[in-house]
Amino acid sequence: MVTDKDGYIHLIQYLTEHLGLFEVSEATNINNQTVIELFEDQLSAQIIMVCGQNPNLSFEQRNKVIREIDAIIYDLEEILAGVAKHNATADQIVFITEFSGLIKNLFDKEIDQILR
Repeated sequence: MVTDKDGYIHLIQYLTEHLGLFEVSEATNINNQTVIELFEDQLSAQIIMVCGQNPNLSFEQRNKVIREIDAIIYDLEEILAGVAKHNATADQIVFITEFSGLIKNLFDKEIDQILR
């Protein structure tokens, strides 16, 4: 659905270009959520929004969306392995929120194509 598209590859490249943001010392953390927990929460919220905005999605299509999110989380865990369990900093929270919104945009585009 989205993980096999160029847009997703570009987003992963965007993430890797900003990995330095995730190498910040834990001393600057302001949050009790880890980086990966924050990604999971943000992506979950975005996908709930996607499904809510598209009530015409079939059960099978919704399951495909959920499987795609699981694959994205797996990719994020692989890319951020060394820092995934660190508490998120303010700058990381901003980045993760933006990144999750971009993931939602990919789903919006794909779902729009499916429902046409």
